[in-house]
Amino acid sequence: MKHQKPLRHATAGITLQCIAPLAAALASCFASGAQAADSDTIFVTATRQEARSNELLSDVTVISREQIEQAGQTSIEQLLAQQPGIEFWANGGPGSSSSVSIRGANSDHTVVLIDGQRFGSLMGGPDFSRLPLAQIERIEILRGPASSLYGADAIGGVIQIFTRRGEGPARINASTGYGSYGTSDSTLGVSGGNETVSYSLQAGHYETKGFSTVRNPQAPWGIYNADRDGFRNQSTSGSLAIRPAAGHEVGASFLLANGKSHYDDGATNDKAAQQDIGSVSLYSRNRLTSDWTSTLRVGRSFDDSTNLNNGIAADVFHTRQDQASWQNDIQLPLGRALIATEYLKEELSATSAALSRERSVKSLLTGWNGSIGDNRLQFNLRHDDNSQFGGKTTGSAAYGYQFSPELRAGMSYGTAFKAPSFSHLYYPGYSNPNLKPENSRNAEGSVTWEKQGQRLSATYFHNKVEDLIISPPPTYLPSNVGKATLSGTSLAYRGSHGDFSGGVTIDLQRARDDDTGRRLAHRADEQLKVHLAWTHGVTKLGGEWQAVGDRFNDATNRQRQGGYALLNLFVEQRLDREWTLFARANNIFDRDYEIVRDYGVPGASVFVGVRYQQK
Repeated sequence: MKHQKPLRHATAGITLQCIAPLAAALASCFASGAQAADSDTIFVTATRQEARSNELLSDVTVISREQIEQAGQTSIEQLLAQQPGIEFWANGGPGSSSSVSIRGANSDHTVVLIDGQRFGSLMGGPDFSRLPLAQIERIEILRGPASSLYGADAIGGVIQIFTRRGEGPARINASTGYGSYGTSDSTLGVSGGNETVSYSLQAGHYETKGFSTVRNPQAPWGIYNADRDGFRNQSTSGSLAIRPAAGHEVGASFLLANGKSHYDDGATNDKAAQQDIGSVSLYSRNRLTSDWTSTLRVGRSFDDSTNLNNGIAADVFHTRQDQASWQNDIQLPLGRALIATEYLKEELSATSAALSRERSVKSLLTGWNGSIGDNRLQFNLRHDDNSQFGGKTTGSAAYGYQFSPELRAGMSYGTAFKAPSFSHLYYPGYSNPNLKPENSRNAEGSVTWEKQGQRLSATYFHNKVEDLIISPPPTYLPSNVGKATLSGTSLAYRGSHGDFSGGVTIDLQRARDDDTGRRLAHRADEQLKVHLAWTHGVTKLGGEWQAVGDRFNDATNRQRQGGYALLNLFVEQRLDREWTLFARANNIFDRDYEIVRDYGVPGASVFVGVRYQQK
């Protein structure tokens, strides 16, 4: 990375007039002869019950195992940022503090689940940097307020991560690769199963020498150090499911990772963050009658981090989230009902006695979804009793109409909330114990056309957030903004034709502080994302192009950051039924840009490897 190189902004702003023709051109490339239908994709997160894509009234996306494999050394945050309505920012390279925003919401407005278990630090939003992509089977993204299903924090949406599962005869899978910045990534696993039992066990090791976390020698806080800031992460995951009789299943899953990342804080200090994260859950799913399925689930997630100064432990934070739920899915003469109860205990212990806190949440929720002719409806209601902030009831209602087998439209309204984090409330010198919970009211509408693997959609949303919490520099003291409005439109297309598959997304949004009219920090008003792949025999070629409009680094809108565009390419060559060579090049034009002011980003990089999947 050349830190002195001036910024070459590929685009200082993206307008609908210049990108709409590109979307139309790409769609026309796949206008006929499509293959596999996306409507067969099964989602769980949108309703907490299994449903096909074309039955849903929510704005959802699934990232498949195939897409994950194509990501190469790309981080999970970067992969998420390629999806509609999502942005990410990071304070440096791999392993550094990173955030994901859905539809312009704060990073801690997203509920992250691992196999149904809540995950994240009680110090703030969830940290994705330690999650190993190679051990993830698929990722489901639910955009829009979802507190009526998942409780506090789901103002922007929900991201659920499913670890790998096994089926069929025992099979070994493995991969290894090496790339720029001294990056190596290796995985090894075994999985299998039959009608009675299925299992999976995976392990991985990732390491990179990285680049300087801070890129600007004149950074105002004076923490520049031109050394490389490396990152190492080790991970394991597994699952076991036993089906003693038809309609009955008990199982367990876990994901554990520990990593160490270095960062800049002074010209000579060796600063590092050691972090251990994990999620463990047990469940019993039982079909009690032909119309009634009961699911009991208990689990724990943890996030333990230690800041090291020249190898000596400084600040220490231990997060625990214990969760238990009992969900009942009931098939009615008309539609399906959902009745559930949940219990969540949040506990934080830290070096600072002021931060060591705990609270609990008891919840009841119910829902119904079904069809009446061409009409589709969904209703959800939830009450959360928080031991610190009292009771809160949220709800949502959605209606959709199927105009033809290909065309449908829908609209919805929902409320959501977020309780302030322990960090915002109690962190010494950077807290405000008088913070109030954030509340939101969201209305949206969508139109979707879908036929033979082609899918074209337009979604408009308008989310009013009251008492939005922001922590602006230079003091970083959190406060409740009176009101903020998050509104916008997402236009998305994906499809396939012959050997080609691809898609394009245009995100146009306005994330504004209603009191000042200023843009919320780090949010771009415009994004364009394009992906295209060509498969011919044993060869697959493809790439992604992502253009992001300008943003502001601060709440006062004085530190403007120019837009940027990145092009990534990948290739896979199948050697036989089991062995595949792959290579990926990210930021191939070596664009010099910033996501967060003064922090480093990767330049042009290449990663090459080999993958084995026993057949």
